[in-house]
Amino acid sequence: MKNLLLICLTLGIILITQQDIKAQQTYKNAIGGRLGTANGITYKTFINSDRALDFILNFRSNEKQSTFRFTGLYEIHNPINNAPGLRWYYGPGATVGSRKFKSSDTNDLLVSLDGVLGLDYKFADAPINLALDWKPAIEIVPNTEFDAQGFGLSIRFTF
Repeated sequence: MKNLLLICLTLGIILITQQDIKAQQTYKNAIGGRLGTANGITYKTFINSDRALDFILNFRSNEKQSTFRFTGLYEIHNPINNAPGLRWYYGPGATVGSRKFKSSDTNDLLVSLDGVLGLDYKFADAPINLALDWKPAIEIVPNTEFDAQGFGLSIRFTF
């Protein structure tokens, strides 16, 4: 969590201090990595100028369990005035996956309803996109519980 906070602060300082960087407002597709509570791969594609689909394949492991998840999100992007290339977004989604408990070697199917709230930045002079977001989830299978730990930083190549 401390590393994620440090990454957020560094990203904020870079965005504020780089006044001469011009940013492109949109990109069509992007693929890259997602770092945070769970690490994985992310692919984002815009279906129009302000609506995107974001697919995340991630992994999380600790001393008790390991999880594998595939998430699909529908994101609505909005510009931020006087910040070219920077947009905020929100939207709904869903996840399917599996959880393996290390002590008993059993597997559970995971199903959740997800949300997302974040910032998206596209560099104008480089095919790079950065996104910082929070992706909370309500697990509905195998148990009903709220997972608020879905913080992540996505670094993507745009095309």
